[in-house]
Amino acid sequence: MKIIDAHVHIAKYITGFGSQGELIALGNGEAMYASGYKFRMIPEGLGDTGFTPESAISVMEKHNIEKGILLQGNYLGFQNLYTYEAVKKYPNKFIGAATYDPFCKNKNKIITHLFDELNFKIIKMEVSNGSGLMCNHDTVNLNGKVMHEVYQIANERNLIFVIDIGRPRNDCWQPDNLLKAIKKYPNMKFVICHLFACQLGDEELLIRTLKKFRLPNVYFDLASVDNNTKPEIFPYPTAQKYIRHAIDIIGSDKLMWGSDMPCGICKDTYQNKIDYILQSSLFTNLEKENIFYNTANNLFFK
Repeated sequence: MKIIDAHVHIAKYITGFGSQGELIALGNGEAMYASGYKFRMIPEGLGDTGFTPESAISVMEKHNIEKGILLQGNYLGFQNLYTYEAVKKYPNKFIGAATYDPFCKNKNKIITHLFDELNFKIIKMEVSNGSGLMCNHDTVNLNGKVMHEVYQIANERNLIFVIDIGRPRNDCWQPDNLLKAIKKYPNMKFVICHLFACQLGDEELLIRTLKKFRLPNVYFDLASVDNNTKPEIFPYPTAQKYIRHAIDIIGSDKLMWGSDMPCGICKDTYQNKIDYILQSSLFTNLEKENIFYNTANNLFFK
């Protein structure tokens, strides 16, 4: 089966920022926040202080992944230029997204450079409390002035808008505000990351929320649905159930698989991230083909 990885991160050097302050590389794939909290960011053998496009390709080729979508996030630090260079170097392997902080005083110069000069066609905004816009800014209304300036910039340039709104029960998790905003931009395509990042015990919440988002211009990636339902382990029965609900409510042609590597493959293998869906009897062959290839190919590559 052909596969596209719709959620990949690369980093020339780990320079992230989150609710625990700056994130620095320690070497051997490990990182530490200013609070002193240490953890593994990159699987052993795939990077020392960063995760290169070559490392990503080595994982992808080992698992017969045809293409990948390079997304941004504060977790590894903004990597706009590094992503641009990777796409230029490997145009048959990657397309990339750019991002920026809408609170920057000179944001118009950044926007012009990223989307008019470098010609990025995808914008990724992470607004989570952990390592997104709301980790070091006051709560931002996803249907408010700050975000509508970002939506309008994307709408004017016909960008695909990828957004990570964090996890339920955090003030960043505002599906109702996001829905109001999306309805104001019916011609712009939105991708919501991580299937709303629902955790164990959030089944009814997920069902209620998905029913609101049955819109023709809204898509979801499935990156880290398995990680978000830990401590369950492979084959992640709750994650499978959540994906089944998503198929039944919004359709497999609106869903796309992603690995969230490198950090997404620190606690389980890349193959298991594929197989918990691919080997499941909960999904038909056509649904799997849509999730693993057709949706992302039609949205990003055509």
